[in-house]
Amino acid sequence: MVADTRLAPGAMTVARFATPLGVLLLATLGLRAATDWDPSLVVALASAFAALAAAVFSRKLAAPFLILAVLTWSAQKTELNPLRLIENRQRATEYIFGRDLSDADRQRLLEQARRTAELSLHDQARRDVARDLQLTPDEPPPPDFTGRVEDRAELMRAALTDEEWDRRIRKRAAQTERDRRGGFFPIETNPDSLALYSDAILETVAIAIWGTLLAFLAALPAALLASHRSLKILSTGNSWLQRALRRAGVFMTRRGFDACRGFNEFVLALIFVAVIGLGPFAGVLALAVHTFGVLGKVFADSLDTINQNEVEGVLASGAPSPHVISFAVLPQVFPIVISQSLLRFESNVRSASVLGLVGAGGIGFLIDAKLKAYQFQEVATIMLIIIVLVSIIDFGCGWVVKRFV
Repeated sequence: MVADTRLAPGAMTVARFATPLGVLLLATLGLRAATDWDPSLVVALASAFAALAAAVFSRKLAAPFLILAVLTWSAQKTELNPLRLIENRQRATEYIFGRDLSDADRQRLLEQARRTAELSLHDQARRDVARDLQLTPDEPPPPDFTGRVEDRAELMRAALTDEEWDRRIRKRAAQTERDRRGGFFPIETNPDSLALYSDAILETVAIAIWGTLLAFLAALPAALLASHRSLKILSTGNSWLQRALRRAGVFMTRRGFDACRGFNEFVLALIFVAVIGLGPFAGVLALAVHTFGVLGKVFADSLDTINQNEVEGVLASGAPSPHVISFAVLPQVFPIVISQSLLRFESNVRSASVLGLVGAGGIGFLIDAKLKAYQFQEVATIMLIIIVLVSIIDFGCGWVVKRFV
Protein backbone atom coordinates (compact mmCIF):
# COMPACT_ATOMS: atom_id res chain seq x y z
CA MET A 1 0.00 0.00 0.00
CA VAL A 2 1.48 3.37 -1.05
CA ALA A 3 1.25 6.18 1.48
CA ASP A 4 -0.48 9.40 0.42
CA THR A 5 2.17 12.16 0.55
CA ARG A 6 -0.16 15.00 -0.39
CA LEU A 7 -0.61 17.72 2.23
CA ALA A 8 -3.95 18.26 3.86
CA PRO A 9 -5.84 21.41 2.79
CA GLY A 10 -5.06 23.12 6.12
CA ALA A 11 -1.36 22.31 5.85
CA MET A 12 -1.30 23.58 2.25
CA THR A 13 -2.85 26.87 3.34
CA VAL A 14 -0.27 27.26 6.10
CA ALA A 15 2.53 26.49 3.64
CA ARG A 16 1.24 29.04 1.13
CA PHE A 17 1.19 31.78 3.75
CA ALA A 18 4.35 30.71 5.52
CA THR A 19 6.54 30.47 2.44
CA PRO A 20 6.44 34.21 1.50
CA LEU A 21 6.85 35.18 5.15
CA GLY A 22 9.81 32.84 5.44
CA VAL A 23 11.36 34.32 2.29
CA LEU A 24 10.85 37.81 3.73
CA LEU A 25 12.53 36.86 7.01
CA LEU A 26 15.44 34.96 5.45
CA ALA A 27 16.07 37.61 2.79
CA THR A 28 16.04 40.35 5.44
CA LEU A 29 18.51 38.49 7.68
CA GLY A 30 20.71 37.51 4.74
CA LEU A 31 20.92 41.01 3.28
CA ARG A 32 21.57 42.53 6.69
CA ALA A 33 24.42 40.09 7.26
CA ALA A 34 25.94 40.39 3.79
CA THR A 35 25.60 44.14 3.19
CA ASP A 36 25.71 47.43 5.04
CA TRP A 37 22.72 48.86 3.20
CA ASP A 38 20.08 51.02 4.82
CA PRO A 39 17.52 48.89 6.75
CA SER A 40 14.67 50.37 4.70
CA LEU A 41 16.34 49.32 1.46
CA VAL A 42 16.96 45.83 2.86
CA VAL A 43 13.30 45.44 3.82
CA ALA A 44 12.23 46.72 0.38
CA LEU A 45 14.36 44.13 -1.45
CA ALA A 46 13.27 41.36 0.92
CA SER A 47 9.64 42.32 0.35
CA ALA A 48 10.21 42.15 -3.41
CA PHE A 49 11.62 38.61 -3.05
CA ALA A 50 8.65 37.69 -0.86
CA ALA A 51 6.29 39.07 -3.52
CA LEU A 52 7.93 36.81 -6.11
CA ALA A 53 7.54 33.82 -3.79
CA ALA A 54 3.92 34.75 -3.14
CA ALA A 55 3.27 34.91 -6.87
CA VAL A 56 4.19 31.23 -7.01
CA PHE A 57 2.71 29.88 -3.78
CA SER A 58 -0.05 32.32 -2.82
CA ARG A 59 -1.06 34.98 -5.31
CA LYS A 60 -3.28 36.72 -2.80
CA LEU A 61 -0.18 37.76 -0.85
CA ALA A 62 1.77 38.99 -3.88
CA ALA A 63 0.13 42.40 -4.00
CA PRO A 64 0.54 43.17 -0.24
CA PHE A 65 4.22 42.23 -0.32
CA LEU A 66 4.74 44.28 -3.48
CA ILE A 67 3.03 47.26 -1.88
CA LEU A 68 5.23 46.83 1.20
CA ALA A 69 8.32 46.81 -1.04
CA VAL A 70 7.26 50.00 -2.85
CA LEU A 71 6.34 51.83 0.35
CA THR A 72 9.57 50.86 2.09
CA TRP A 73 11.70 51.80 -0.90
CA SER A 74 9.95 55.16 -1.34
CA ALA A 75 10.31 55.88 2.40
CA GLN A 76 14.04 55.29 2.09
CA LYS A 77 14.36 57.49 -1.02
CA THR A 78 12.41 60.35 0.59
CA GLU A 79 14.27 60.04 3.91
CA LEU A 80 10.92 59.66 5.66
CA ASN A 81 11.57 60.14 9.37
CA PRO A 82 8.72 61.44 11.58
CA LEU A 83 11.11 61.67 14.52
CA ARG A 84 12.84 64.60 12.85
CA LEU A 85 9.66 66.64 13.28
CA ILE A 86 9.76 65.98 17.01
CA GLU A 87 13.48 66.68 17.25
CA ASN A 88 13.12 69.99 15.42
CA ARG A 89 9.90 71.17 17.05
CA GLN A 90 11.68 74.02 18.83
CA ARG A 91 13.19 75.24 15.56
CA ALA A 92 9.79 75.06 13.86
CA THR A 93 8.17 77.06 16.67
CA GLU A 94 10.83 79.77 16.48
CA TYR A 95 10.60 79.91 12.68
CA ILE A 96 6.82 80.36 12.66
CA PHE A 97 6.21 82.41 15.82
CA GLY A 98 9.63 83.99 16.27
CA ARG A 99 12.20 83.61 19.02
CA ASP A 100 12.23 85.33 22.36
CA LEU A 101 14.77 88.12 22.91
CA SER A 102 16.40 88.77 26.26
CA ASP A 103 16.68 92.19 27.90
CA ALA A 104 20.36 92.27 26.94
CA ASP A 105 19.42 91.63 23.33
CA ARG A 106 16.92 94.47 23.38
CA GLN A 107 19.49 96.79 24.94
CA ARG A 108 21.99 95.97 22.19
CA LEU A 109 19.32 96.57 19.56
CA LEU A 110 18.57 99.95 21.14
CA GLU A 111 22.25 100.93 20.98
CA GLN A 112 22.44 99.74 17.39
CA ALA A 113 19.34 101.82 16.54
CA ARG A 114 20.95 104.90 18.14
CA ARG A 115 24.12 104.47 16.07
CA THR A 116 22.05 103.90 12.95
CA ALA A 117 20.04 107.06 13.60
CA GLU A 118 23.22 109.08 14.05
CA LEU A 119 24.71 107.69 10.85
CA SER A 120 21.49 108.44 9.00
CA LEU A 121 21.57 112.02 10.32
CA HIS A 122 25.17 112.51 9.19
CA ASP A 123 24.39 110.98 5.80
CA GLN A 124 21.51 113.41 5.31
CA ALA A 125 23.74 116.30 6.41
CA ARG A 126 26.42 115.24 3.90
CA ARG A 127 23.89 115.23 1.07
CA ASP A 128 22.53 118.64 2.08
CA VAL A 129 25.98 120.22 2.23
CA ALA A 130 26.95 118.70 -1.14
CA ARG A 131 23.74 120.07 -2.64
CA ASP A 132 24.36 123.54 -1.21
CA LEU A 133 27.89 123.53 -2.63
CA GLN A 134 26.60 122.09 -5.92
CA LEU A 135 29.23 119.35 -5.85
CA THR A 136 29.15 116.65 -8.51
CA PRO A 137 29.96 113.02 -7.59
CA ASP A 138 33.33 113.26 -9.39
CA GLU A 139 34.31 116.61 -7.94
CA PRO A 140 36.56 116.53 -4.82
CA PRO A 141 35.04 118.16 -1.72
CA PRO A 142 36.59 121.35 -0.27
CA PRO A 143 38.91 121.12 2.76
CA ASP A 144 36.24 122.30 5.18
CA PHE A 145 33.62 119.86 3.89
CA THR A 146 33.81 117.55 6.93
CA GLY A 147 33.43 120.46 9.34
CA ARG A 148 30.42 121.75 7.45
CA VAL A 149 28.85 118.32 7.60
CA GLU A 150 29.40 118.13 11.37
CA ASP A 151 27.90 121.57 11.86
CA ARG A 152 24.89 120.71 9.71
CA ALA A 153 24.38 117.45 11.62
CA GLU A 154 24.46 119.30 14.94
CA LEU A 155 21.90 121.79 13.65
CA MET A 156 19.65 118.99 12.43
CA ARG A 157 19.97 117.23 15.78
CA ALA A 158 19.24 120.44 17.69
CA ALA A 159 16.09 120.94 15.60
CA LEU A 160 14.72 117.71 17.06
CA THR A 161 13.39 117.56 20.59
CA ASP A 162 14.53 114.82 22.93
CA GLU A 163 11.13 113.15 22.60
CA GLU A 164 11.31 113.19 18.79
CA TRP A 165 14.87 111.83 18.80
CA ASP A 166 13.95 109.11 21.29
CA ARG A 167 10.86 108.23 19.24
CA ARG A 168 12.99 107.90 16.11
CA ILE A 169 15.47 105.64 17.87
CA ARG A 170 12.77 103.44 19.39
CA LYS A 171 11.03 103.11 16.01
CA ARG A 172 14.28 101.90 14.46
CA ALA A 173 14.88 99.58 17.40
CA ALA A 174 11.38 98.12 17.13
CA GLN A 175 11.86 97.42 13.42
CA THR A 176 15.25 95.83 14.06
CA GLU A 177 13.81 93.77 16.92
CA ARG A 178 11.01 92.61 14.67
CA ASP A 179 13.49 91.50 12.01
CA ARG A 180 15.76 89.84 14.58
CA ARG A 181 12.89 88.07 16.31
CA GLY A 182 11.63 86.59 13.03
CA GLY A 183 8.44 84.60 12.76
CA PHE A 184 5.35 85.08 10.62
CA PHE A 185 3.28 86.85 13.28
CA PRO A 186 2.07 89.54 13.70
CA ILE A 187 1.33 89.98 10.01
CA GLU A 188 2.10 93.15 8.03
CA THR A 189 -0.87 95.57 7.93
CA ASN A 190 0.71 98.66 6.35
CA PRO A 191 -1.81 100.13 3.85
CA ASP A 192 0.88 100.77 1.22
CA SER A 193 2.05 97.17 1.46
CA LEU A 194 -1.52 95.87 1.24
CA ALA A 195 -2.12 97.95 -1.90
CA LEU A 196 1.06 96.53 -3.47
CA TYR A 197 0.06 92.96 -2.61
CA SER A 198 -3.48 93.47 -3.91
CA ASP A 199 -2.21 94.67 -7.28
CA ALA A 200 0.14 91.68 -7.54
CA ILE A 201 -2.59 89.21 -6.57
CA LEU A 202 -4.91 90.65 -9.22
CA GLU A 203 -2.20 90.03 -11.79
CA THR A 204 -1.97 86.46 -10.49
CA VAL A 205 -5.72 85.98 -10.98
CA ALA A 206 -5.49 87.42 -14.51
CA ILE A 207 -2.74 84.92 -15.37
CA ALA A 208 -4.89 82.05 -14.06
CA ILE A 209 -7.98 83.25 -15.98
CA TRP A 210 -6.27 83.38 -19.35
CA GLY A 211 -4.19 80.27 -18.78
CA THR A 212 -7.32 78.28 -17.97
CA LEU A 213 -9.42 79.82 -20.74
CA LEU A 214 -6.89 79.13 -23.49
CA ALA A 215 -6.45 75.57 -22.26
CA PHE A 216 -10.21 75.01 -22.13
CA LEU A 217 -10.77 76.31 -25.67
CA ALA A 218 -8.06 74.02 -27.02
CA ALA A 219 -8.72 70.95 -24.84
CA LEU A 220 -12.44 70.51 -25.59
CA PRO A 221 -12.13 69.99 -29.38
CA ALA A 222 -8.88 68.06 -28.97
CA ALA A 223 -10.60 65.70 -26.53
CA LEU A 224 -13.01 64.68 -29.29
CA LEU A 225 -10.01 63.27 -31.14
CA ALA A 226 -8.71 61.48 -28.04
CA SER A 227 -11.92 59.53 -27.32
CA HIS A 228 -12.75 56.32 -29.17
CA ARG A 229 -16.49 56.94 -28.95
CA SER A 230 -16.50 60.54 -30.14
CA LEU A 231 -13.99 59.85 -32.89
CA LYS A 232 -16.12 56.95 -34.10
CA ILE A 233 -19.04 59.37 -34.41
CA LEU A 234 -16.93 61.85 -36.37
CA SER A 235 -15.54 59.09 -38.60
CA THR A 236 -18.29 56.55 -39.17
CA GLY A 237 -16.47 54.24 -41.58
CA ASN A 238 -15.78 50.68 -40.48
CA SER A 239 -13.02 49.59 -42.86
CA TRP A 240 -9.73 48.37 -41.45
CA LEU A 241 -7.99 51.55 -42.63
CA GLN A 242 -10.49 53.83 -40.92
CA ARG A 243 -10.32 51.80 -37.72
CA ALA A 244 -6.52 51.98 -37.82
CA LEU A 245 -6.62 55.73 -38.40
CA ARG A 246 -9.01 56.20 -35.49
CA ARG A 247 -6.76 54.20 -33.15
CA ALA A 248 -3.73 56.16 -34.36
CA GLY A 249 -5.55 59.45 -33.85
CA VAL A 250 -6.56 58.56 -30.30
CA PHE A 251 -3.05 57.33 -29.50
CA MET A 252 -1.26 60.40 -30.86
CA THR A 253 -3.69 62.88 -29.29
CA ARG A 254 -3.43 61.27 -25.87
CA ARG A 255 0.37 61.21 -26.11
CA GLY A 256 0.18 64.92 -26.87
CA PHE A 257 -1.80 65.42 -23.66
CA ASP A 258 0.83 63.38 -21.80
CA ALA A 259 3.61 65.58 -23.17
CA CYS A 260 1.85 68.81 -22.16
CA ARG A 261 1.08 67.76 -18.60
CA GLY A 262 4.34 65.86 -18.17
CA PHE A 263 6.14 69.10 -17.27
CA ASN A 264 5.28 71.18 -14.25
CA GLU A 265 4.08 74.74 -14.78
CA PHE A 266 7.25 75.97 -13.08
CA VAL A 267 9.49 74.27 -15.67
CA LEU A 268 7.31 75.52 -18.53
CA ALA A 269 7.51 79.03 -17.10
CA LEU A 270 11.31 78.82 -17.15
CA ILE A 271 11.16 77.86 -20.83
CA PHE A 272 8.71 80.60 -21.85
CA VAL A 273 10.57 83.27 -19.86
CA ALA A 274 13.73 82.32 -21.78
CA VAL A 275 11.81 82.49 -25.09
CA ILE A 276 9.61 85.59 -24.77
CA GLY A 277 11.15 87.35 -21.77
CA LEU A 278 9.97 88.30 -18.31
CA GLY A 279 6.34 89.10 -17.62
CA PRO A 280 2.92 87.61 -16.98
CA PHE A 281 2.45 86.46 -20.59
CA ALA A 282 5.06 83.74 -19.99
CA GLY A 283 3.02 82.60 -17.00
CA VAL A 284 -0.16 82.50 -19.08
CA LEU A 285 1.47 80.27 -21.69
CA ALA A 286 2.99 77.99 -19.05
CA LEU A 287 -0.38 77.45 -17.35
CA ALA A 288 -2.18 77.07 -20.68
CA VAL A 289 0.11 74.30 -21.93
CA HIS A 290 0.03 72.31 -18.69
CA THR A 291 -3.71 72.78 -18.16
CA PHE A 292 -4.37 71.76 -21.77
CA GLY A 293 -2.78 68.38 -21.05
CA VAL A 294 -4.77 67.90 -17.85
CA LEU A 295 -8.17 69.00 -19.15
CA GLY A 296 -7.69 67.17 -22.44
CA LYS A 297 -7.24 63.85 -20.64
CA VAL A 298 -10.14 64.48 -18.26
CA PHE A 299 -12.49 65.49 -21.09
CA ALA A 300 -11.44 62.51 -23.23
CA ASP A 301 -11.99 60.06 -20.37
CA SER A 302 -15.45 61.52 -19.72
CA LEU A 303 -16.32 61.20 -23.42
CA ASP A 304 -15.46 57.50 -23.26
CA THR A 305 -18.08 57.00 -20.52
CA ILE A 306 -21.09 58.53 -22.27
CA ASN A 307 -24.38 56.65 -22.57
CA GLN A 308 -24.39 55.07 -26.03
CA ASN A 309 -28.19 54.79 -26.12
CA GLU A 310 -28.60 58.56 -26.42
CA VAL A 311 -26.06 58.64 -29.24
CA GLU A 312 -27.83 55.85 -31.12
CA GLY A 313 -31.15 57.62 -30.70
CA VAL A 314 -29.88 60.78 -32.38
CA LEU A 315 -28.09 58.77 -35.06
CA ALA A 316 -31.34 56.94 -35.84
CA SER A 317 -32.95 60.26 -36.69
CA GLY A 318 -30.42 60.71 -39.50
CA ALA A 319 -28.59 63.63 -37.86
CA PRO A 320 -25.07 64.39 -39.13
CA SER A 321 -22.03 63.88 -36.94
CA PRO A 322 -21.74 67.50 -35.71
CA HIS A 323 -25.36 67.39 -34.53
CA VAL A 324 -24.78 64.09 -32.73
CA ILE A 325 -21.80 65.61 -30.93
CA SER A 326 -23.75 68.76 -30.05
CA PHE A 327 -27.01 67.15 -28.89
CA ALA A 328 -26.07 63.66 -27.66
CA VAL A 329 -22.43 63.78 -26.54
CA LEU A 330 -21.58 67.20 -25.15
CA PRO A 331 -24.70 67.51 -22.94
CA GLN A 332 -23.69 64.31 -21.16
CA VAL A 333 -20.19 65.54 -20.34
CA PHE A 334 -21.12 69.18 -19.75
CA PRO A 335 -21.24 68.87 -15.91
CA ILE A 336 -17.80 67.24 -15.85
CA VAL A 337 -16.38 69.82 -18.27
CA ILE A 338 -17.61 72.75 -16.16
CA SER A 339 -16.63 71.31 -12.76
CA GLN A 340 -13.18 70.18 -13.88
CA SER A 341 -12.47 73.49 -15.65
CA LEU A 342 -13.39 75.44 -12.52
CA LEU A 343 -11.27 73.10 -10.41
CA ARG A 344 -8.28 73.69 -12.69
CA PHE A 345 -8.87 77.44 -12.53
CA GLU A 346 -8.69 77.31 -8.75
CA SER A 347 -5.55 75.19 -8.97
CA ASN A 348 -4.04 77.58 -11.52
CA VAL A 349 -4.51 80.50 -9.14
CA ARG A 350 -2.30 78.69 -6.65
CA SER A 351 0.19 77.74 -9.37
CA ALA A 352 0.32 81.29 -10.73
CA SER A 353 1.21 82.57 -7.26
CA VAL A 354 4.66 80.94 -7.52
CA LEU A 355 5.45 81.53 -11.20
CA GLY A 356 6.82 84.93 -10.26
CA LEU A 357 9.78 83.15 -8.70
CA VAL A 358 11.16 82.73 -12.23
CA GLY A 359 9.93 86.06 -13.56
CA ALA A 360 6.61 84.90 -15.04
CA GLY A 361 4.49 87.53 -13.31
CA GLY A 362 2.17 87.37 -10.36
CA ILE A 363 2.75 87.69 -6.66
CA GLY A 364 5.47 85.05 -6.58
CA PHE A 365 8.14 87.72 -7.19
CA LEU A 366 7.13 89.49 -3.98
CA ILE A 367 7.11 86.22 -2.04
CA ASP A 368 10.61 85.44 -3.21
CA ALA A 369 11.90 88.95 -2.43
CA LYS A 370 10.37 89.01 1.05
CA LEU A 371 11.64 85.55 1.94
CA LYS A 372 15.17 86.46 0.87
CA ALA A 373 14.94 89.64 2.97
CA TYR A 374 13.68 87.62 5.99
CA GLN A 375 10.51 89.72 6.07
CA PHE A 376 8.36 86.81 7.18
CA GLN A 377 5.51 88.97 8.50
CA GLU A 378 4.95 90.34 5.01
CA VAL A 379 5.09 86.82 3.60
CA ALA A 380 2.41 85.82 6.12
CA THR A 381 0.23 88.68 4.88
CA ILE A 382 0.66 87.54 1.27
CA MET A 383 -0.16 83.95 2.22
CA LEU A 384 -3.28 85.10 4.07
CA ILE A 385 -4.40 87.09 1.01
CA ILE A 386 -3.89 84.01 -1.18
CA ILE A 387 -5.90 81.84 1.23
CA VAL A 388 -8.76 84.36 1.27
CA LEU A 389 -8.64 84.60 -2.51
CA VAL A 390 -8.76 80.83 -2.97
CA SER A 391 -11.69 80.63 -0.54
CA ILE A 392 -13.58 83.29 -2.51
CA ILE A 393 -12.86 81.47 -5.77
CA ASP A 394 -13.98 78.17 -4.26
CA PHE A 395 -17.25 79.78 -3.12
CA GLY A 396 -17.78 81.33 -6.56
CA CYS A 397 -17.00 78.11 -8.40
CA GLY A 398 -19.42 76.23 -6.16
CA TRP A 399 -22.14 78.74 -6.95
CA VAL A 400 -21.48 78.39 -10.69
CA VAL A 401 -21.62 74.60 -10.49
CA LYS A 402 -24.95 74.68 -8.61
CA ARG A 403 -26.35 77.31 -10.97
CA PHE A 404 -25.40 75.83 -14.32
CA VAL A 405 -24.72 72.14 -13.76
